[in-house]
Amino acid sequence: MDYRIGDGHRSIMEKLGILTDAAKYDVACTSSGSDRRGDGKGIGNAVSAGICHSFSGDGRCISLLKILFTNECIYDCKYCINRRSNDVPRASFTPDEVCRLTIEFYRRNYIEGLFLSSGILYSPDYTMELLYATLYRLRKEYHFQGYIHVKAIPGADPELVRRTGFLADRMSVNLELPTAEGLRRLAPNKHRKNILAPMRQIQTGITQNKQELAVYRNAPSFVPAGQSTQMIIGATPETDYQILSVAQSLYDKFSLKRVFYSAFVAVNEDKELPALPGGPPLLREHRLYQADWLLRFYGFRAEELLDEGKPNFNVLLDPKADWALRHLECFPVEVCRADYQLLLRVPGIGTKSARRIVGARRNGTLRFEDLKKMGVVLKRALYFITCGGRMLYPVRLNEDSIARELIGGQGKSRRERELEAGYLLGTEGVTYRQLSLFDDVHFGSERMCGNGMESGPRL
Repeated sequence: MDYRIGDGHRSIMEKLGILTDAAKYDVACTSSGSDRRGDGKGIGNAVSAGICHSFSGDGRCISLLKILFTNECIYDCKYCINRRSNDVPRASFTPDEVCRLTIEFYRRNYIEGLFLSSGILYSPDYTMELLYATLYRLRKEYHFQGYIHVKAIPGADPELVRRTGFLADRMSVNLELPTAEGLRRLAPNKHRKNILAPMRQIQTGITQNKQELAVYRNAPSFVPAGQSTQMIIGATPETDYQILSVAQSLYDKFSLKRVFYSAFVAVNEDKELPALPGGPPLLREHRLYQADWLLRFYGFRAEELLDEGKPNFNVLLDPKADWALRHLECFPVEVCRADYQLLLRVPGIGTKSARRIVGARRNGTLRFEDLKKMGVVLKRALYFITCGGRMLYPVRLNEDSIARELIGGQGKSRRERELEAGYLLGTEGVTYRQLSLFDDVHFGSERMCGNGMESGPRL
């Protein structure tokens, strides 16, 4: 292949400066999920524990060498700094330059792997062939066995995507914007059908490869760490409910490992782009990530967290606490009897602490001080749980009063939190209260909460 990359006047370090800066808005770069050890004949490995994560000041992952192959682009997306109509310094690597950078950075212990994305140079096929050639040389000629995450280019030949998938650990296809209408407005050269096609191909390839590996253990692995995608948040007027529903659909239909949410940053002036006097919607992005965690690990569904009547998250409360306040009929939960899935719905109880609770209560009675040692955040959980039929702190199960406590507590000192939440367990600061039938709670002998899960103590 004749690689027509016309910026030979730039040094490799000049290119590196331009193309690392151009890649900073692509956030879909986690490096977990692969478990492939080196064979002793090459350099590096991709075992799960071997991929370290470090973060820059703005929270971006920098554990990988994160670069664009080129910031040249034939498209003119209104939100993109690298769009065709922008007058910005342009640069492109060659496949050998990317290989050399990756190996040298790895040898110096700067990185654990490579995240490689790209603008569209000449055509999707041409760009995808460059990415494939880079990964092929890195694996076969440079014998690099570390982690590689590469973008699949929408519109490229499916055969190129397939070949690249056997060389990468993870692949991703950027959804760009949550809805097809937003894509038509801000990225008229891109089409939802072209974006979903490689996503479906990668999903099918992963499924087929798992079946092959079950029969032939030495078969090559296809995208062993799965695929992910990214959506820009705040450039178009979709609600949190619409965005989360799209994410839920992607998880259901394409078996994605992650959906990343990137707060819109105004890098171009265009009448179609929103004015952001308060800056990028970073708090909204944060709430979406929290909600996404609930979808992937806590058994929630998008339609449980939001709906048409409440289409956006409460910026003052995390989504789990917000859901709990709107479903007080499910609380308080008796931690000594509730099943694992119900424990996960309690604010302040995570996956690890829920597993510890389920395991520990087989061997004896739990106390509040035990819950704290297991990692339960009592300052949030105390409003929603009982332990042996007792509440840690006198609480009236009222949405407004609990919300005031949760929100107002954010400005309190640690000592005040400890005294009010009963953190000084075993001292006079602890107040236990036995529930009575006259408490302002709504118990039933058997109530169903959320996904058909039994709630609360039976009285």
